[in-house]
Amino acid sequence: MDTFNAVEVRDRLIEGIRRLAQEQHFTKVVLGISGGKDSTVSAALCARALGKENVLGIMMPDGEQADIADSIQVCEALGIPHETINIGAMHKALLAETEGKIEFNRESNINVGPRLRMTTLRYIAQATGARLVGTGNLSESTVGYCTKDGDTSCDFALLLKLTSLEVVAVGLTMEELPRHLVQKTPSDGLSGMSDEEKMGVSYQAIHDFIRKGSSGDAEADAIIARMNRNSAHKRSLPVVVDPFR
Repeated sequence: MDTFNAVEVRDRLIEGIRRLAQEQHFTKVVLGISGGKDSTVSAALCARALGKENVLGIMMPDGEQADIADSIQVCEALGIPHETINIGAMHKALLAETEGKIEFNRESNINVGPRLRMTTLRYIAQATGARLVGTGNLSESTVGYCTKDGDTSCDFALLLKLTSLEVVAVGLTMEELPRHLVQKTPSDGLSGMSDEEKMGVSYQAIHDFIRKGSSGDAEADAIIARMNRNSAHKRSLPVVVDPFR
């Protein structure tokens, strides 16, 4: 998308939030604040659309979170209300209850965090009469770098039409956002690796694959295509087994 106009896209997203709020009769939103670019940009867009007092940011460390200061900085820079809910005890309780009954693997355990965060956000959104904002982007969705019934669960997806690079471009148009957080190296905060290290492909390659049809690297294209096929179930509604067909 060589003609991507970040200012125009930003303003259309803000107007889209306002239009949806009017159509669905809500005034407040809740979203998880990780300190990464997606939640940072999403919070800023919602604050501009609905007013900072109507955006509740929730920080959800799983025990200790090394970069939680970044999450706090986002909320303070935007002036939005925020709370910290530590999901560590919930995670430990699940592992303790299933110990000896279920043999989990590393990936299934890593995905507990996003799912507990979704449950926490749903609880808070319903309790406060707010809508839950999804902050995932198109690049992550395309390759399935997201957790089913975790960060994919929301009332409306704000960035799902934008690649990772386009989210950064939109974020850089908002002077209220700290630049280093908009351009922060993406990581899940759970595996100890950057997103690109974990996926084995760069966000630039994914962007070019989506917008141009190819990254220009056959090996990267093959990785992206395989991840896209294998994660198709994450991008669709549950399959209905129809007994009347």
